Amino acid sequence: MTIEQERATGELADEVRAWLAANWHGTDDADWRRRVVEAGWAAPTWPRDAFGRGLSRADAKTVAAEFAAVGAPGAAVETRAFTALAGNTIVEFGSPELKRDILPKLLSGELTRGCLLYSEPGNGSDLAGLQTRAERDGDVFVVNGQKIWTTGGHEAQFALLLARTNWDVPKHAGISFFIIPMDLPGIEVRPIKQMTGESDFNEVFLTDVRIPAGTLVGELNDGWRVLQTALKEERRTMGFELGARAQGEGGRAPIFTASDDLIEAARAAGKLGDEAVRQNIMRIHSWRLVNDWNAVRAKKEIEAGGGSSLASLGKLANSRILHESWALKFRLIGARGMLYDPADKAAYEVDHQMMWSFINSIGGGTDQIQRNIISERILGLPKGYEPDRGVPFRDVRKGGTARPDGK
Repeated sequence: MTIEQERATGELADEVRAWLAANWHGTDDADWRRRVVEAGWAAPTWPRDAFGRGLSRADAKTVAAEFAAVGAPGAAVETRAFTALAGNTIVEFGSPELKRDILPKLLSGELTRGCLLYSEPGNGSDLAGLQTRAERDGDVFVVNGQKIWTTGGHEAQFALLLARTNWDVPKHAGISFFIIPMDLPGIEVRPIKQMTGESDFNEVFLTDVRIPAGTLVGELNDGWRVLQTALKEERRTMGFELGARAQGEGGRAPIFTASDDLIEAARAAGKLGDEAVRQNIMRIHSWRLVNDWNAVRAKKEIEAGGGSSLASLGKLANSRILHESWALKFRLIGARGMLYDPADKAAYEVDHQMMWSFINSIGGGTDQIQRNIISERILGLPKGYEPDRGVPFRDVRKGGTARPDGK
């Protein structure tokens, strides 16, 4: 850090401390959250017209540290979960009205539970083949269609919705992006029973749902471009914990500690000296370290405004790491893994996590989609054959809920 940077950091810290001294009285309530948002401390890296201050990530850490020092909550929350996913999308594409109405609710914690109305039962991994339609009727759009694999849809306060608004252009060009409340008339949520026994995913049926035209994010029929920002945030959180792991206790670097969990599992099973187990541990250990190093690259590129392709690389790598890590632990517990009984807490967790790890291969774009992105955008390989390229979506062969006229 240069002398000028140290001086600027010190001045920022002084400004935050002065503001906290005047405003923080030890009570975390709605009024406090509102003041943090309006002062720009809740999202320091967002621009000023989006309740931010246009600061760097490093400056945001300074802000967060000053808040933490006095026990004040609510600072620098713009990178968290749905606040990041929905918030960054609105910051980049939302109208002034959407920014005014939605961003303060995301930053203050008034809106915390969201869901993604993207996937549909008739088009698999081909998200651009969606058939849910939104038809303009005066000041509203009327939405009809079906979504599936909607994580948290049963408890969501709001949703990011993709719907087709033009059937006479190629499939990517006729999609629009909306942010809607989930309590509107005509929205029905049905939980899906998973192999883990839980119901985190849902089917969502939209029948004549009337949504205000002002919920449109970005331009009409430009939803595919808007979606890329939302997907980038989703894949970033599923693939990387931005930045490599911190050093463990005692200052030991991740190269010595990244596989402590696997070593403990092998020790508990009496397999620490098994050559095959040792080889497996080292292979997974190498993947974890490489993914951490890629996370550092991704962090730099995201800070510079890019990062979508590297996020795909991290998400794909993390799928393999999760699958192989939990599969190894499953093999190590032996016959106990056949029961899936909560009475055996340790074995139950291994069983559960092994099944749950497959969500990383499906949510946020499947592993196959990530491979396509990596091949085209990182490796520079040519695109594969696209039979529907340039064809109006109305004339593309499709299944699911299309009408006889292709709509």
